[in-house]
Amino acid sequence: MAWGAVEGPAGADFDALTVAAIAEHPFGPITFTGDRWALQDVRLVAPILPSKVVAVGKNYADHAHEMGGEAPASPVIFLKPSTTIIGHGDTIRLPVSDRVDHEAELAVVIGKPARDVGREDALSYVLGYTCANDVTARDQQKADVQFTRGKSHDSFCPIGPWIETVLDPSDLRVTASVNGQLRQDGRTKDMIHDVATLISFMSNVMTLLPGDVILTGTPAGVGPINAGDTVTIEIEGIGVLSNKVASK
Repeated sequence: MAWGAVEGPAGADFDALTVAAIAEHPFGPITFTGDRWALQDVRLVAPILPSKVVAVGKNYADHAHEMGGEAPASPVIFLKPSTTIIGHGDTIRLPVSDRVDHEAELAVVIGKPARDVGREDALSYVLGYTCANDVTARDQQKADVQFTRGKSHDSFCPIGPWIETVLDPSDLRVTASVNGQLRQDGRTKDMIHDVATLISFMSNVMTLLPGDVILTGTPAGVGPINAGDTVTIEIEGIGVLSNKVASK
């Protein structure tokens, strides 16, 4: 496996894009090796393996209401382990559960250590953005009255297909479809706490390290997924994250 930069004109078809190999890593000045491949000849894996995934619950008012509650005044955060991470095209594996839901989310990838960051400087700590699916065993979440077990099964955090490094996260369309049927359709402008606020809040709780991922919450429309389904998350300006669903 290796790091690479996806290259091509804006709006180009997938088969017109190329990948330029990066010598070491994307944190700091980037050096290219000179190797280049067609994107269609490359297998995309998860674009980052973080030390931690920090997520926020009920960050869209419509989702808070559909879950039977009010939007919280301050961000409600929780952690997902790095073992939940899978990439575009990988398989979501279902545990024994009465209901497992999809949750389409904008993911923020941290680019440099962040501790006690002010909101006004927060976006300067961002490497880029990607698509995420905060997969949740809803029955386990409700039974435990907290998030850890229901959010932490292996394969429960698909991210990808890549990290978009030049993007304004303030007003992007976020959708989720299951087997081609649209389930979620929201915009990041409707977040209760925006990206800068989340980075500042979280960095005042814990140090965010390069490669750490922040999940920014999901709009209304979450729903169940089952073995045999295909879940597709699409975010404007980033791309498409698609994963099959299978039994464990």
